[in-house]
Amino acid sequence: MSKPIIEVKNIGKRYNITHQQGGYVAFRDIFANVLRNPFKFAKHKAKKMVGLEKNEEFWALKNVSFDVAEGEVVGIIGGNGAGKSTLLKILSGITPPTEGEIIMRGNVASLLEVGTGFHPELTGRENIFLNGAILGMTKKEIVKKFDAIVAFSGVEKFLDTPVKHYSSGMYVRLAFSVAAHMEPDVLIVDEVLAVGDAEFQKKCMGKMEEVTEKEGRTILFVSHNLDAIQQLCKRTILLENGEIVEEGETRQVIERYLLKNNKLKTTEWEASKKHGNAYFSPTRMYLGDNKGNVITSAVDNLTEKYIYIEADIDIPDPTVCAAYGLYSENNQVVYWSSQFDTKKEDWVKTTAGKNILRSEIPKRLLNEGTYRIELIVSHQNQPWIIRPNSENPTLFFTIQGNMSDSTYSTGPRDGLLAPILKWEKIK
Repeated sequence: MSKPIIEVKNIGKRYNITHQQGGYVAFRDIFANVLRNPFKFAKHKAKKMVGLEKNEEFWALKNVSFDVAEGEVVGIIGGNGAGKSTLLKILSGITPPTEGEIIMRGNVASLLEVGTGFHPELTGRENIFLNGAILGMTKKEIVKKFDAIVAFSGVEKFLDTPVKHYSSGMYVRLAFSVAAHMEPDVLIVDEVLAVGDAEFQKKCMGKMEEVTEKEGRTILFVSHNLDAIQQLCKRTILLENGEIVEEGETRQVIERYLLKNNKLKTTEWEASKKHGNAYFSPTRMYLGDNKGNVITSAVDNLTEKYIYIEADIDIPDPTVCAAYGLYSENNQVVYWSSQFDTKKEDWVKTTAGKNILRSEIPKRLLNEGTYRIELIVSHQNQPWIIRPNSENPTLFFTIQGNMSDSTYSTGPRDGLLAPILKWEKIK
């Protein structure tokens, strides 16, 4: 049996945080800075004695252990401050661990921050050679792959422009293209891909699938885009407060993460935000039951209750149409629904100002799994969608429960939907 390409054994990373009280700087501090070496120790001791400086230990990672097999794609998820980026920096050799051991069998390419390894004054062409050399490619290899790198990045027109004039998206496209064509044994990719546009993110996902399935390379992928994690990774690691709290099949780990972080409760936005349009200003969206209660846990698939998508929206113009899109955890569209789906005489009428709208999801319509909802509004057939980001969180919810019981004995089934449909014998 071959050894894992990555072995992480009880690694930890400790930082010392210095807390200084007050903003006043005395002459003695300035003098100590001028004569730093002779008085550095005395200054430090003096501050501690008078309580102006305190040191605190912070463990960004603690007792982290896992193995990665060659050719495996492993996702790493967790909230902000969970330790994801620190872990990747240690695996990339950027910073050493405080304790523990890492065994890496193969060469590594990392894409952790926008423009890492790029010189702002050099052109895109020059930076391809510079970044390629930093990543371990020879000049001959870079020349051989140069055209493919440029074509994939899509920055041909700006190849001889200094990269300081590039947008963050162009930076990422060029940096990812160089790293992906390096043909490393291990490719480490952080959330940096989120900077690119949707089309380029799709290209990156396709490229990462290609290098794993066809070329057998290993990828560690950190992202807040759970759909991308689900699509690319069979196994996922969930970090929390610097420790691994869950590791295993991606779908199960994602569901635990969503439930643990209460993403079933509500989605709220700042009322002042216009969300890229002038036609509506949503303030809240949530999942509710038929008694008007907010659903805060996974929905039992065998329940007799209907569930509802409810939204509080401020609409300046009553002619706009409110809608939502329901997507699977694999980013497949399950359906779109709008207030104008029925006959015109049955349309839900909105008024200028605040409106609370509700859309019913019939019982037993959805199969087991995790779903997300995007709020949509259209004006004169122009749809506006609130895309998820740090300011616009997505509403997730999970359908769970055994598909087989004494009432419905059909057992588990494939597909996004699992409706109970009427059957009859007509002959």
